[in-house]
Amino acid sequence: MTNPTSVYSMPGTCFFDLAPAAGGEPYRIFLSIPAESPPAKGWPLLVMTDGNATFPFAVASLVTQAPYPTGTNVGWGVIAAIGYPCDEPYDPLRRSWDLGPPPVKSYPPFVEGGPPVVIGGTGKLLDFIENELIPRIAEMVILDPMRRSLFGHSFGGLFTLYGLFERPGLFANWIAASPTIYWENSEILKNEARRQVIPGNAPFLHLSAGEYEGDELAPFQYRNEDAAARLEKRKIERTVLLAREMAERLDGAADGLRTEFELYAGETHMSVLAAVVNRAVSIAFAVQSLTDREAKTENSRSA
Repeated sequence: MTNPTSVYSMPGTCFFDLAPAAGGEPYRIFLSIPAESPPAKGWPLLVMTDGNATFPFAVASLVTQAPYPTGTNVGWGVIAAIGYPCDEPYDPLRRSWDLGPPPVKSYPPFVEGGPPVVIGGTGKLLDFIENELIPRIAEMVILDPMRRSLFGHSFGGLFTLYGLFERPGLFANWIAASPTIYWENSEILKNEARRQVIPGNAPFLHLSAGEYEGDELAPFQYRNEDAAARLEKRKIERTVLLAREMAERLDGAADGLRTEFELYAGETHMSVLAAVVNRAVSIAFAVQSLTDREAKTENSRSA
């Protein structure tokens, strides 16, 4: 029997550390670039937050679907996931700062004696993505500037909404999974109310949540000692309700914003991650880009 000590790596992937030009700790950028020659306009690009956790899901989803585009509607593209130089799936302190929108606020430590938790750095992370990350990847591979997508889950979903409202032209697709819209008394709704509108720009926003992020817990969660506390937390978070309401409110806005909401049956806040990453891949790398609504319109015109 072979000694199982070899380290497994995902073929066709790499990572590098990139520190912001303005200073600060480096990010770990997980990168997947297709082996094929790029199309004439360049590859579509999917940028993801919480890269340590989300990148493996995204690569597995892409490499199992892209070889069969007529059956999956998924083609090849570039994945760039923003993570941190650590072996854990999340870096709680850094992601709180990076993904929590302004104003800057401080909270008690995650653990007794630890550093305070600070939010408010989303603008700096957007600067890093726009001015440093995307240009760096564009030096390595040809990218299609019209086919860029951003994905985030939970606090990353909140970051995605902040980015859409503040810089709608940066990405064509904004994929916000289980966004923490309730955070700080739904401060993000102020950004929505004053969101930037770019004439002629028609981005797509995909909002989603797991079935058990609403009023009901997953069946197994009712057997846990913290069931009552979880139910009370659900009443505060209202993840499903707030995401659905935002989708309904923004769909068909004057600037042409297209919005959809998707509910994932049987999923909790954390178990939904694989499903929402898979959806992000299907949106970012769609071969046929017509949405269901556009397809219906086209069919009605040709009828």
